[in-house]
Amino acid sequence: MPVRLVAKDIAQDEYDVYPICSLEAGKVFNGYHSLARYIIKKRTVIIDGYVGVFWNTIKTALNEYFTENGLTVNWVETSTYLKPQQEIATLIEPFLGTPEAVWGTKCTLLLHDLYQLDNFTGQLPNKATDINIMIGSGAALSGWDAPVIYVDLPKNELQFRMRAGAITNLGAYEVSEPFSMYKRFYFVDWVLLNNHKKQILSKISVIADGQWPEDINWIYKADLADGLNRLSQSVIRVRPWFEPGAWGGHWIRERIKNINKDVVNYAWSFELIVPENGLVFESDGYLLEVSFDFLMFNNQQEVLGIHAQKFGDEFPIRFDFLDTYDGGNLSIQCHPSLKYIQDNFGETITQDETYYILDCKDKAQVYLGFQDSIQPAEFRSVLEASQCDNNEVEITNYVQAHTAKKHDLFLIPNGTVHSAGANNLVLEISATPYIFTFKMYDWLRLDLDGNPRPINIEHAFNNLNFERKGEKVQAELISKQEIIGQGADWELVHVPTHQEHFYDVHRIEFDKDITVETHNQCHVMMLVEGSAITIKTANGTEQTFAYAETFVVPAAAESYTLTNLGKSRAKVIKAFLK
Repeated sequence: MPVRLVAKDIAQDEYDVYPICSLEAGKVFNGYHSLARYIIKKRTVIIDGYVGVFWNTIKTALNEYFTENGLTVNWVETSTYLKPQQEIATLIEPFLGTPEAVWGTKCTLLLHDLYQLDNFTGQLPNKATDINIMIGSGAALSGWDAPVIYVDLPKNELQFRMRAGAITNLGAYEVSEPFSMYKRFYFVDWVLLNNHKKQILSKISVIADGQWPEDINWIYKADLADGLNRLSQSVIRVRPWFEPGAWGGHWIRERIKNINKDVVNYAWSFELIVPENGLVFESDGYLLEVSFDFLMFNNQQEVLGIHAQKFGDEFPIRFDFLDTYDGGNLSIQCHPSLKYIQDNFGETITQDETYYILDCKDKAQVYLGFQDSIQPAEFRSVLEASQCDNNEVEITNYVQAHTAKKHDLFLIPNGTVHSAGANNLVLEISATPYIFTFKMYDWLRLDLDGNPRPINIEHAFNNLNFERKGEKVQAELISKQEIIGQGADWELVHVPTHQEHFYDVHRIEFDKDITVETHNQCHVMMLVEGSAITIKTANGTEQTFAYAETFVVPAAAESYTLTNLGKSRAKVIKAFLK
């Protein structure tokens, strides 16, 4: 993302890769010199933040300004007080599974467990120096009575740094290969640091965006809170990001401007996977991205309304694209039951999904449910033989293939065998968990680095529901859409989900405009047919969204009016909690 966005030169019907919430002038500050001047006024500060931040770069840039101004600085680095690497490895080992395991279990430790806390908290400011700075992840654990500057880092940038070998895991001194690093990030580092962020929220005075190696933008927390409050009453759109993959296609690359075209394909668009997406604020053109959990910590009641008590600060619905246009089939897979994901991986909700077909070519297919003749033992034997001997499997001998058409919704409650076939653009409407995919067969292909992709037959067979077969699949797993409301130029279509899904789906179809009440519920939305729409919420906020852009109307918005900007009928998907 650029440090500064001088002007947005995009058409109203063009997908925007940098959606922003604009604040008043003078709210986002740029550069290390401005941050240094803030620190000089305070004299003693804590600079805390996320794993993956380039702490040495921040220290060097600030120190340059202090030196130029003849100031002495006592720098205290949190990394000095981490427990020895092997001791930390022993502490977190129970949460990482075996080295070859794809998944671990969500860590139940606290961040301070990784530090030599007595030594850490014993480091007091030096009264003989002009400035005292405690810097690094966990700095607020020091207990200093000082303002906290929190440096956040977007997850896509963190993963770019991980793949480049530019960062390490928390408490590690060597770079691991990306597979192990990501697992440790997901199950340990991110869990500890997200909890830590929540615990120190009231102490934070400044939030900075650490995604640029040589620059920084920052904001006072009070001004950020004002921006979050504004979003929680109106409309939210996170910053999307895009990833290539072994089965990836070309719909996203060819139809979305201003993304990197120098990739082999795009398999995913992270439209709204809030553990990994951020919110972007703008002032005077300067951009600042913060993690979505700041909104949920600050405004969960306004966002989720009647469901806030149940889900707390965990946003429960995700939208993402699976792009197989001129690409390949996804793996034959399933997802864990609720008890299984809770007992084995420490999650609170499970990966119940649906596939909404946003676009597809003729003869595109979705694999879903078993053939009536399925014999579980035979199916497992064939899969294991394929994995062992690299044999092709005639998968339709065991799994049904269904023709996909635009606006179909395929229902994938946990335990259901499924896959998206080639030549689809799938809008995946799902519960938020997003990495618990048990692959059984992956068409004998390698990943983009030429390595075999993990196959998880044991996990899959611990969860597969073999009763979802034969005629039951058509009857129970393909949504039967019906009109449940209509007027002169609009229709409300119910696109029902499975009884096990905790969310439901409507499609609002209209020619001119239509007003919708939230009824104190959060709505996750996308224009799935048409060129562009405007949305105006009850408080007067108005925004324009193009085809295929995801946006969220929080419960506290109360009502909103959608206006069609195109020449043909607009169709908008609305997912909401039951």
